[in-house]
Amino acid sequence: MSILYRGEPLPVNYKVDFICFGSLIVELKALTTLTGREESQTLNYLKASGYGRALLINFGTPSLEYRRIAY
Repeated sequence: MSILYRGEPLPVNYKVDFICFGSLIVELKALTTLTGREESQTLNYLKASGYGRALLINFGTPSLEYRRIAY
């Protein structure tokens, strides 16, 4: 995903796991627990892309862990 800053493209790109239906970012993880770092990363993806919703899914715990994030 290319990033714009004040209308100019930056020389860096974000690598989002999935973009569903053109409006939802899905970020997948396999960690023992989700921390603020993963939430911050997903929130940054939302801010940079202009999308309003994201789903952060963690497969690394015994039961599925997920968080809905809105911007």
